[in-house]
Amino acid sequence: MSLAAEAALLEGRLRLLQEAIDTVDTRIKAVSDTLRLLHRASSASDQGQSSENHCGSCGHEDADGLTDGTYWEAAKR
Repeated sequence: MSLAAEAALLEGRLRLLQEAIDTVDTRIKAVSDTLRLLHRASSASDQGQSSENHCGSCGHEDADGLTDGTYWEAAKR
């Protein structure tokens, strides 16, 4: 096999490997973006639950049987 033929073969393999690397890079970026979104959604969900558990106007029923929002609406009248 001539050196020119070997060089052409190696260049073809190099192109295939570069395309495979680009594909892997794209998949890594997509998975990273998905994980970032899931982490943000999870953090937001955790903060929402935390604020519901500690917020004075979270809509839970009080001793009078009214929710906090209903109490304030009734108090306006």
